[in-house]
Amino acid sequence: MRNFDLPGRSPVIAENGMAATSHPLATATALSVLKDGGNAVDAAIAAAATLAVVEPHMTGIGGDCFVILAEPDSSLHGLNGSGRAPAGANAAWYRERGFTDMPATGPHSVTVPGAIKAWEVLSQRFGTRGFDRLFLDAIRYAEEGFAIHPRVARDWARYASELAADEGGAMHYLPNGRTPPVFARHRLPALGATLRQIAERGSVAFYEGEVATEIARTVREKGGFLTEEDLAKVSADWVDPITTAYRGHDVFEIPPSGQGLTALIMLNLMKQLGADRTSVDGTDRWHLMIEAARLAYAVRDSHIADPASMNCDTRDLLDLAYARALAGGFLQERRNDRIVLPPVPNSDTVYLCVVDRDRRAVSFINSLYSGFGSRIVTPNSGVVLQNRGACFTLKKGHPNELAPAKRPMHTIIPGMAMKAGKPSYAFGVMGGAYQPMGHALVLSNMLDFGMDPQQAIDFPRLFWGEDGTLEAEAGIPAGVREGLAAKGHTLRDALGPWGGAQLIAIDHESGFLIGGSDPRKDGCALGW
Repeated sequence: MRNFDLPGRSPVIAENGMAATSHPLATATALSVLKDGGNAVDAAIAAAATLAVVEPHMTGIGGDCFVILAEPDSSLHGLNGSGRAPAGANAAWYRERGFTDMPATGPHSVTVPGAIKAWEVLSQRFGTRGFDRLFLDAIRYAEEGFAIHPRVARDWARYASELAADEGGAMHYLPNGRTPPVFARHRLPALGATLRQIAERGSVAFYEGEVATEIARTVREKGGFLTEEDLAKVSADWVDPITTAYRGHDVFEIPPSGQGLTALIMLNLMKQLGADRTSVDGTDRWHLMIEAARLAYAVRDSHIADPASMNCDTRDLLDLAYARALAGGFLQERRNDRIVLPPVPNSDTVYLCVVDRDRRAVSFINSLYSGFGSRIVTPNSGVVLQNRGACFTLKKGHPNELAPAKRPMHTIIPGMAMKAGKPSYAFGVMGGAYQPMGHALVLSNMLDFGMDPQQAIDFPRLFWGEDGTLEAEAGIPAGVREGLAAKGHTLRDALGPWGGAQLIAIDHESGFLIGGSDPRKDGCALGW
């Protein structure tokens, strides 16, 4: 139990339904849908639509979406709602013009937005409410305005100059020529009108017609390759989640093109190396987790891509024999300098989870990748376009090499854990490349060290930045920092918090739901 003399919050405990999101307005949206008789799928989509308005730098209808759904019969369903590269894009074009890496932002970073198609495919199969009901809050906030919350204001301000350089960005996201301050009211009427069209006509209103025409024209006028045909061919695909066992639970992730495999490899390494036998806040635990992450991420960067392009079998990478071989790269007394990782880019994402009265559990993640994605916003329809194409490589022959109509290696990963055949945790940790590390840490906090969901989320975090230096949150003790430095790690203070988690635990014995939400964001978990 936490020390009530110190700042913090207790987990939320309820029975009839629960939602945890990164913004209180989105959590309220989800609860309103549940209380109105909608199920967890309906509530998750409605919350995602609200987040696309009130956290526009993190997520939007111009981004991608992944989902893991556990039905009341405990069947699991995975959905890959990531868009593909334009059919006219290929790595050779970039190499011939002197590019060594994919552009991080701008027209060449734009891929087809997959989110709206994913929401529709999910809703049509498992939902009970139409977009006309589910988008009500999002449309109202867009048209009437919403309050800028503290974390949103902090993040939004970082992108002022890039937004000012784009016609649509300046028009919709720089009122009076500057980013909105905390507590200000902000309206997005053009986005609201686009949401109304989608609510009335479904995804066709986004992927065909005037909105699609403007998206394609905006990108091509800036030099990109995206066409109306690319948008019209969008798909969201049902996939079988991949899994590994950890401390009595079966942990599930979306298979490649997502990086969820990285989290599972990391958990396999933690089993081999004895993470549960370390001290919860000791140097040895952090050294083990950092090195396990570096080994797992090296596998990610070598192999994970669009599954049609991968040169190895996911099952082989999840085999415990492979984990034992990888574990040979762990050095107890020092950092293994032979592990080489590429730079880790910053990114922005929202993750949410919902569990309903029937114990249908939804693990749902939606993202633009970087803050305000490509930094391109369509002037008329107000759509922020993602920069997911930045995740491709231009290295010839690499599984993740850019190619026409190909999905990039994807960072956003929803998580789900099962125990004795029933869902036990719907969880996720937003934060770009940090996410596999976040999944492993939060699960370890609960399963290895007995923390409740909120304690597991509150626990301090440590990860490497773009140059490979470990960046420690303020909660990492001085003794741990000194101990890690003695093992060869280079550390500095983190410039900001690592990621943001949401989590709902399902206690089938008591019948209660136990929720946690990350204080690193503005959001909350609520239930009734």
